[in-house]
Amino acid sequence: MDLFSMKGKIASVTGASGGIGYEIAIGFAQAGADVAMWYNTNPSIEKEVEGLSMKYGVKVKAYQCALTDGAKVAQTIKKIENDFGKIDIMIANAGIAWASGPLVDFAEKDSEKCDAEWMKIMDVDVNSVYYVSKSIGSIFKKQGYGSLVITASMSGHIANIPQLQVAYNTAKAALIHMGRSLAIEWAGFARVNTVPRVTSRHRLLQLVLQKLKKKWMTLVPMGRLSRPKEIVGAYLYLASDAASYTTGTDIIVDGGYCCA
Repeated sequence: MDLFSMKGKIASVTGASGGIGYEIAIGFAQAGADVAMWYNTNPSIEKEVEGLSMKYGVKVKAYQCALTDGAKVAQTIKKIENDFGKIDIMIANAGIAWASGPLVDFAEKDSEKCDAEWMKIMDVDVNSVYYVSKSIGSIFKKQGYGSLVITASMSGHIANIPQLQVAYNTAKAALIHMGRSLAIEWAGFARVNTVPRVTSRHRLLQLVLQKLKKKWMTLVPMGRLSRPKEIVGAYLYLASDAASYTTGTDIIVDGGYCCA
């Protein structure tokens, strides 16, 4: 069981101010890791880190960063390395969804807005992970070890129905292949894996109309949406020494959706 322990490790988690990112960060703290929690527009986590540090007996710090700014991402990662002395684990979790419906309908209504929304999805969901990977990769190479886990989506494996979201599906498919590609490039010094997941209750309720939610749940073999905490185990495994021979893999946590 020592292989699963996070004691002495430093975990850095983007998108950690709420939802699944928050639960991932808490999971690492519970397992004994010191944790750097990233946020952008939700500073509430700044008020929590002291209490979380005391509760779990680890060091927890919050870092504000706009992930679409490559220079700020590099600065934040360097600051975390300076504050903690190293970074063992990087969880690239932050992302946004496409809620604009069919591409052609959106483009016909407002082509410029459609273009802007597409670029925003690519910038937040894909380019941000590129910026994180570029910076953390240098640290992992210098250290000679490290684990990068990228939050993808089952939408990178299948095209969702009934909601239509070509930009989001495309972005998440890109992340899965980015993970595989980096796993090959970094095989000599670090591991890279992805966790595609089904949308959780927390996120879906904010982004999808109730009628779509009911339809979607009929498509999940387990008949329900995930709870954020149900996703955490995949990240803990992939970041742990128990996964020392696991790289370039893609652990789908989706209630069986992609099997149907």
